[in-house]
Amino acid sequence: MDRQEYLNQISATSQPKKKAGGKAGSFFSPKVLMIGAICLVLFVAMVVFGNVMSGSKGSEKDLAYTLKLHLDGTTSVISEYQELVKSSILRSSSASLSSILSNINRDLTAYITEKYNFEAEKVPENMAQQAVLERDGLTQDLFEAKINGNLDRIYAHKMTYEISLIANEEANLINATNNDKLKEVLKTSYDSLSNLYSDFNDFSETK
Repeated sequence: MDRQEYLNQISATSQPKKKAGGKAGSFFSPKVLMIGAICLVLFVAMVVFGNVMSGSKGSEKDLAYTLKLHLDGTTSVISEYQELVKSSILRSSSASLSSILSNINRDLTAYITEKYNFEAEKVPENMAQQAVLERDGLTQDLFEAKINGNLDRIYAHKMTYEISLIANEEANLINATNNDKLKEVLKTSYDSLSNLYSDFNDFSETK
């Protein structure tokens, strides 16, 4: 064995051997793990989104009852605070809102009474409690605004929010019901609320 052959042999034996299962190692490479993590996040997001979407749906009865209770609460608060508002323009808008809500409440009550034998005393307790909490919260906010001397501004803000909530509940019920007559009265109310929205949203005490 000459010198060159001896050196070549040493060089060959000193090179690191490839690890067994190289393919398995590549499976757990940072790139593969990153792709897997992204896929997992996307899947979780899809599940959450699906749950939110399904949660926004509901039976005609539940959606109608929820809207009915919301209308009752909001109209009662309006009747209590409308006359305390200083701005004649805001009072006029409030009167229009009260009329719209009273009309849809009348028609909705007639519908659910005929179809579901609606009785206020038999509304599910959790639904009734939620409606009371929302009504009392609105009343408390307006009471504090009154004693702080900024009722008009807060009243306009709160009614803007109530219009948004009620219009959304009406839209959900329109999608849930197959009754054409109910859809018609809901759409009429929805359109009226949409037209009135800017009166409250754009209200300014300087006008």
